[in-house]
Amino acid sequence: MRGFVTILAAIAVIALGYWAYHQNIQTQQALREVERLQRAIGVERERLVVLRAEWAYLNRPDRLRELVDLNFDRLNLLPLRPEQFAVMDEVIWREDMPAAAETEGEEDILYSASQAEERP
Repeated sequence: MRGFVTILAAIAVIALGYWAYHQNIQTQQALREVERLQRAIGVERERLVVLRAEWAYLNRPDRLRELVDLNFDRLNLLPLRPEQFAVMDEVIWREDMPAAAETEGEEDILYSASQAEERP
């Protein structure tokens, strides 16, 4: 009986050793994968910095102004005039309008909008 318990204990030790070795291998693989992902994240962050710098470079106002001047006729652009911008006091906010006057005030809004277009 003593021999049977010893063999059983030896098999258990071998099985636990194999399990521990297998877990060690899986842990090392997971660590390598984490390191690979960290490097990939670093590369993507560097790429994002470059893309943001390119975006800032391409959206410089002087460059955009030159592009507009070069393509003005081809794009059928209209020159900006101060009359195209509204004064904040002329904007009607939804919170300021009473609920009952919403349907009655629509004509006034349309009329005031058409007046704004006609102003010099």
